Amino acid sequence: MSTDTASRSHYDTVVVGGGHNGLVAAAYLARAGLSTLVLERLDHTGGAAVSARAFEGHPVRLSRYSYLVSVMPDALMADLDLDVTLTSRRTASYTPTLRGGAASGLLVERPEGRRTAESFAALTGGTDEYAAWQQFYGELEQMAGVLAPTFLSPLPTERELQAQVGETIWRDVVERPLGEAVERRFRDDTVRGVVGTDGLIGTFASLHDASLVQNKCFLYHLVGNGTGEWRVPVGGMGAVTDGLLKAAVTAGAEVLTGAGVSRIIPGADGVEVVWDGASGSRSVTAGQVLSGVAPWVLRILLGEGEHPDKPVGSQLKINMLLDRLPRLRSGVDPTEAFAGTLHLGEDHSQIERAYAEAAAGQVPTTMPGEVYCHSLTDPSILGDAPEGTHTLTYFGLHTPATLFETDREARKALAVERALAELDKHLAERIASCIATDAHGRPCIEAKIPQEIEADLAMPGGHIFHGDLEWPWAANRALLDTPAARWGVQTGHERVLLCGSGARRGGAVSGLGGHNAAQAVLESR
Repeated sequence: MSTDTASRSHYDTVVVGGGHNGLVAAAYLARAGLSTLVLERLDHTGGAAVSARAFEGHPVRLSRYSYLVSVMPDALMADLDLDVTLTSRRTASYTPTLRGGAASGLLVERPEGRRTAESFAALTGGTDEYAAWQQFYGELEQMAGVLAPTFLSPLPTERELQAQVGETIWRDVVERPLGEAVERRFRDDTVRGVVGTDGLIGTFASLHDASLVQNKCFLYHLVGNGTGEWRVPVGGMGAVTDGLLKAAVTAGAEVLTGAGVSRIIPGADGVEVVWDGASGSRSVTAGQVLSGVAPWVLRILLGEGEHPDKPVGSQLKINMLLDRLPRLRSGVDPTEAFAGTLHLGEDHSQIERAYAEAAAGQVPTTMPGEVYCHSLTDPSILGDAPEGTHTLTYFGLHTPATLFETDREARKALAVERALAELDKHLAERIASCIATDAHGRPCIEAKIPQEIEADLAMPGGHIFHGDLEWPWAANRALLDTPAARWGVQTGHERVLLCGSGARRGGAVSGLGGHNAAQAVLESR
């Protein structure tokens, strides 16, 4: 990896953006013998998939932005010989509850067993709700088994896939708002919320939104590798990026950091790419350009100006470092409760009320969000930190960028306050009493709203998917007459392809955008 200038004036392919997708594309192309240049604006590769020491005086390396891996196919990792270990969390989820003044909770084991069934029965008063849960997720697993194997192939059509999937689950996930299925299949407010929340990660919508954007988000969260399991990368997300960078460079790709692309100029015979770096303005030409930046940003680089429909991200990310895990009021072992996804304020009614408040321009009174403790699954990220030290990550829903357009700092402070208050409701001790301090005596807590994600990573609107997700298939009448169209990576320019989260099967840490753009390039040669 170099921080100087390119070694040649023309490349077969130039990849704009050194995020994980850009590195995947570069690795595949370089392995196929194509001269490949990657241009990254920041002084490091990885984009959102990085690990960093966020708190001065502590050796702990946090997955600062993206934090789990699900959709990245095992076959892709094997293709690129990635030396990365993904570890299962022993708890799928724990949802603390307060009903009638009594503290309890819903435990979902991984794999589900006797204690999961008992937890459902204790919460709901019978066996029907867990039976409905098993039925629903059994149908989803069958659907995932059909979809996941297609992700590394040209786009199938909707008709081809629908014929292989059960009629009811296809209707519930693809044709009707997700909220209808949640309310029809389940009776308990907490269970409904735990199911529905997967449709709202980074997606601002009601579960009844007619656009079905929540359904698409839900689908991507449940189909990875045919199981939908979200795993922890040992060494943090930076280990994934490091592995991909090594694969790309070893194959012969050239990677420049500190190279902020300012223009992409398509022509009849090639594409010129201009960037600004430490040595000033530079440019090269390429046969094809792969764009790892968001489509909204790409239009600006192509000289088309800012599109009025800028993406709107929706998340509140809080990273914390703890001296110890807090005790819960329910009495559950903290190492079990925090090992998976701990749901807060995510009863179905709470989620929908929070959406209505945020849509009206108000910070939700009860903040829905999820908490993860990665160091319980991967203690290697702690380094030589004192015994008892743990990381804690909070991901808040229904906090769209529009909430913070005015009074930004005050609204951010209120959102953080309400997020931590929701956690405190279920703790036997306030979370503030467990937070470590940095070298300057300040609490080890870092919060980021969409505007700050945009400033850090150039994701427009702080949208973690680069824009609304799309179905991972082609419409029945789609014109799939070019390699780029067949792989779902086309733009309005023949020689410029999407290779990031904005590709049709992009979103999440999957590598699919990079893989599929590379395959389109290779097919066209």
